[in-house]
Amino acid sequence: MSTPKPKPIPKPAPPKGASPAVIAAHATHPVKVPVAADVPEADLKAAEAFGSVADDVVTVADGDTTHEVGPATGDEPLAPYVKAYFELQASVDRFHARLESAELSPKDIDESLATLTAALNEPKVVGDLPALRERFAKVESEATEARERLQEERRVARAEAVEKRESIVARAEEIAARDESSVHWKNDTATLRALLDEWKEAQRGLARIPKDAEKAMWKRFTTARSSFEKARKHHFSELDKSNADVAGRKEDLVAQAERLAESTDWDRTARAFRDLMGEWKQAGRGRRSVDDALWKRFQTAQDAFFDARRSASDAEDEALAENVAPKEAAIAEAESVLPITDLNAAKQALRAAQDKFEAAGRVPRGDVARLNKRMSAVEQAVRDAEDKAWNSRNPEIEARATGAAAQLLSAIADLEADLEAAKDKGDKRKIKEAEEALKARRAWLEQIQGVVS
Repeated sequence: MSTPKPKPIPKPAPPKGASPAVIAAHATHPVKVPVAADVPEADLKAAEAFGSVADDVVTVADGDTTHEVGPATGDEPLAPYVKAYFELQASVDRFHARLESAELSPKDIDESLATLTAALNEPKVVGDLPALRERFAKVESEATEARERLQEERRVARAEAVEKRESIVARAEEIAARDESSVHWKNDTATLRALLDEWKEAQRGLARIPKDAEKAMWKRFTTARSSFEKARKHHFSELDKSNADVAGRKEDLVAQAERLAESTDWDRTARAFRDLMGEWKQAGRGRRSVDDALWKRFQTAQDAFFDARRSASDAEDEALAENVAPKEAAIAEAESVLPITDLNAAKQALRAAQDKFEAAGRVPRGDVARLNKRMSAVEQAVRDAEDKAWNSRNPEIEARATGAAAQLLSAIADLEADLEAAKDKGDKRKIKEAEEALKARRAWLEQIQGVVS
């Protein structure tokens, strides 16, 4: 892309009868050219002193030389050439004024210098040519400095313009090169659109850059945008396909849920709804609006079933409430055997209470765990009493315990002898080892004697 050049502003025509040098200068800076009538009479006379007329030819003194200027015509043959001199002088002054106002481009400076240099080489004017050339030499020096300064400013401005465009292109390429997992499609699309606006703004507001460089960077920029747009379209195409698959799976789950909503097989259907919920989670996320609509249907069917089950359960609990009192009475009868003093009597009383507990029937769900826990506590107490009674009179256990006790008694006697011997020798280490061993075996003996007794 390149910025169209602005149309040039029309310039007014140069003064009628102006010299070629004045016309050239006027072409680059349309300032009114002074005419001879604007020049003081004394200056005109001073300029005429450098001219002379001989044989109908006007000549001018140019330093140490004299050269022809043109034909002598009219009553004042020097006047037109003096006028041309001051017009040329005005062109030099005008050029100098434009340098000071920074209105010229390097090209304008070069063209104006070339035109004025040519006009001053063998000027067809009458006046103080050495003074005019000296004046022009100073202006030319300033013009050269101004041109170099302008060229440097333009170089810097072009470098900034290139850097700005390069920054825009690099940012676009970075976005286009991102892995799909790190792309934020909405934000990155907006960023690329903003980068395009920045590019256009740079064309309008920054210095122009070489066409080849601008063309190459524009190609990179459009390539990055095209690559991103292609990836974006592919992503959303795949997303649409995935969303359609998810929507199809969830539509099927909703249909199953809606069929189950009328079921009165409470336990089996509740498990089926749990399974459907697991499949729903595994189905993944689809388009939000579609997902929300399908979830609303699924939830409506699910709520309808569980509301119906809850109503049925509440009605059942109300009908079973009268069974709570007989259950509690049976539990109270069972608890009356605690603490157990007569195991056989306790077992008979518990069996009778258990029969009454079962005969009372079902109770509301809120009472089941509480009642079962109380009855289970009595049953466990009876079992513990049976285990203790069995262990206390088990011949095998008693025999093993008696043999172990005998062995421990023998070991304790040996250790006591070892302890006495160690004390006699004053062996602190063996004394400590014997005392620790005695302590452990006496504790074991105490436990075994408890079993035997």
